[in-house]
Amino acid sequence: MSSSRFAFLLYLLTFAFLLQAAFGVDPLFNFCLDTGNFSANDPYEDNLNNLTGYLSIQAPPSGFGLGSIGQDPNQAYGLALCRGDVSTPDCETCIVEAGSEIRKRCPSNKGAIIWYDNCLLKYSNTEFFGQIDNQNGFYMSNLQNVSDPQSFNQKTEELLSQLANEAYATPKLYATGETELDGSQELYGLTQCTRDLSSSDCKKCLDGIIGELPSCCDGKEGGRVIVGSCNFRYEIYPFVNA
Repeated sequence: MSSSRFAFLLYLLTFAFLLQAAFGVDPLFNFCLDTGNFSANDPYEDNLNNLTGYLSIQAPPSGFGLGSIGQDPNQAYGLALCRGDVSTPDCETCIVEAGSEIRKRCPSNKGAIIWYDNCLLKYSNTEFFGQIDNQNGFYMSNLQNVSDPQSFNQKTEELLSQLANEAYATPKLYATGETELDGSQELYGLTQCTRDLSSSDCKKCLDGIIGELPSCCDGKEGGRVIVGSCNFRYEIYPFVNA
């Protein structure tokens, strides 16, 4: 699948930055979506405020929430997803922060999406539930190169493909795992979809972004492809909570 079909931005981050926790740092990235604008005291703004508050309460217990508030033409739709290993308190903290920060970054946009290490938050004035969003996305990769790119790339793709198969078959649409590299080193991976997708669409989304590996992370020690409906990450160090 060609990267030209995606609105990706390529981010190269240092190993130290990739180790930072989600809290107290900037979001990974955000997009202000081109679905219209609203002005001060617009009814849509009240609906959006209520929606982000609702998601910060609804999502943390299970790690996922979605809903809509208001009536057309001022109806607001939104979802929030936390990484599958994140605790309920940390999930809530992340979603609250996401709701506050995205309103600062996209103050008059009716649609927006923001990602942190621990969560994502997306909202729009048009219903998007159950539709694969692979247009809003970005790459992140480690600056460090591996010594044997061909072997490493193959093992990375194999691990992520295995985790994609596991993720779409689980209720949480989430999977983590590891595989042994040369010697005693391990490769760790994660795949996840937003839970508004069907199992088959989750698999389709993950297969699509795994196909971006050569563009994203060729021979890099760590990397991610993140889109609105799914994401993967791999590293040569553990990065999920036990």
